[in-house]
Amino acid sequence: MRIDKYLKVSRLIKRRTLAKDVTENERILVNDKAVKPSYNVKVGDLISILYGTKTITVRVLSLEPTIKKEDASSLYEFVSETIN
Repeated sequence: MRIDKYLKVSRLIKRRTLAKDVTENERILVNDKAVKPSYNVKVGDLISILYGTKTITVRVLSLEPTIKKEDASSLYEFVSETIN
């Protein structure tokens, strides 16, 4: 599954177009490397999302193409949050 779609399905980012824009601006790191929106996410990848003053890191647990809003957090495991 593409990183932009994964971010939308997991509800880490609300819209896929926003996820695509953020990824193109190198604000999404997978295993500490900037990736393109077409990057294929794998189970076990560490995704870091660089917000304004904080960075959130999650580990990919599952790759479901569709999921209910209530169950979206089961796709990833929260690893850390740091304030820059």
